[in-house]
Amino acid sequence: MDEAAKLSNGLGRFIRSLIGLERAAVAEAFSAFLADKAATADQIEFIGMIVDHLTEKGSMDPGLLYESPFTDVAPQGPNQVFDLTRARQLVEVIEAVNQSAAG
Repeated sequence: MDEAAKLSNGLGRFIRSLIGLERAAVAEAFSAFLADKAATADQIEFIGMIVDHLTEKGSMDPGLLYESPFTDVAPQGPNQVFDLTRARQLVEVIEAVNQSAAG
């Protein structure tokens, strides 16, 4: 990757960290994740917290799912409220949102 591409990726993420994301755009990114299966109240709350974080910060390290405030709802992280496959899909959605800042 050339220097200009590195800078533009960093710039996109930096700007997002300052202004966050539009809540509707973040919610839309997770709508398909929630739409294909019935979600429990804990799952909806967990997703809502992710949406809040992304709306405020603009991106998210998936490792944060294993820290407070997420562990306040699910002490063992996303694996407590989602099966392994769904937890992986959740991380993929977060990574896609993160990647969109670089694009």
